[in-house]
Amino acid sequence: MITKPKGTYDIYNDDAKYYNYIMDVFKTIANYYNYNYIRTPIFEATELFHRSVGETSDIVSKETYDFKDRGDRSITLRPEGTAGVVRSFIENKMYGEVNQPIKLYYAGTMYRYERPQAGRYRELTQFGVEVLGSDSPLMDAEVISFAYRALEEIGIENMIVKINTLGDAESRENYRNALIKYLEPHLDDLCSDCKNRFKTNPLRILDCKVDKESTILKNAPEILDYLNEESSKRFEKVLEYLMNLDIDYEVDSSIVRGLDYYSNTVFEIVADLPELGNASTLAGGGCYNNLVENLGGPKTPCVGFATGIDRLIILLKEQNKEELKDNLDVYIMAVNEEERITSLKLAQDLRWCEIKTEMDTLNRGLKAQFKIADRLNARLLVILNSEDLKKGLITVKDNLTKEEVKIDENEIIDYIVSNL
Repeated sequence: MITKPKGTYDIYNDDAKYYNYIMDVFKTIANYYNYNYIRTPIFEATELFHRSVGETSDIVSKETYDFKDRGDRSITLRPEGTAGVVRSFIENKMYGEVNQPIKLYYAGTMYRYERPQAGRYRELTQFGVEVLGSDSPLMDAEVISFAYRALEEIGIENMIVKINTLGDAESRENYRNALIKYLEPHLDDLCSDCKNRFKTNPLRILDCKVDKESTILKNAPEILDYLNEESSKRFEKVLEYLMNLDIDYEVDSSIVRGLDYYSNTVFEIVADLPELGNASTLAGGGCYNNLVENLGGPKTPCVGFATGIDRLIILLKEQNKEELKDNLDVYIMAVNEEERITSLKLAQDLRWCEIKTEMDTLNRGLKAQFKIADRLNARLLVILNSEDLKKGLITVKDNLTKEEVKIDENEIIDYIVSNL
């Protein structure tokens, strides 16, 4: 038997219901916030991710699925969504469009070769948004609000936004120098990854999963102490806007995010979730003001976030926040060929009236069809009978009131629509 690859899983039955529910919420919120949909390729040139995500990030150094295609081109399955959106922004010259900033959302699969665990897979599904062309702290607050309110609408409780700033280039350079000076005497006490990061991107050491509880990292200098006046004022504005939006936040200097392209505001939305073990981060993102320019486009400030749909599915199933039942409007019953022909035509007419309709296609007996209708939580039962059809009548039973009536065949659609 052929089985699915390690770190992947099938979405069907209850998982599919939760998946569609979650996606519907995010897409609805995206519409409210006036974001437009974008779809980018699942695979891109390897160079795109090496230049954007960063050679020093765990994703590029350990986790990407890289391969050569038949034209001997180096191709990578996308590990995250931002790089592809930025590539599209540049390639399609969106920076020249009249309506700025460009506000986009995406949803799709990403691929990372990492150790599978609860809510973390090698094939993962993400929803994300990107805003390209605004450097306003107001936009930072909007993006955080989008993520927070969408998760709230899905049914997640007790969330808090953990937020930090990496400042502008000057602030980061000042902080980087202070961090190097502090960490250098302690290198022998840190993990091998941290030693490598010390040479390439010391800020990433603060994001270490192995040493994050060590006193060395807990006592490390905080970037907030190295912000210049402009970066400090910008961050204060973001916090002021969040407060006015009634969004709970906590300034956390350890939040640096795992990708190399972030600058200024960075954030994670977390919740105390035993269902996910230690994987309590539900969404994360921030500003990346240099990425468009680094990939060959004009200097463009950007901000965005992404959230893992797989984690949310696990969480909703465990917490039973939403009971997603099969609710059917109409179930049509028929037991002979004449009745089935009427059933087929009636089902089509009802479906075109946006009535969720099902009918028997397995030649079950009437008793078995009643059981199926109950399992599907059918509101109305349409019971076809050859003798009634000869008189132009159709029986309809309301499963809520238990009332049963015979309706003229020519009025059946209007009757059902008016009673739902």
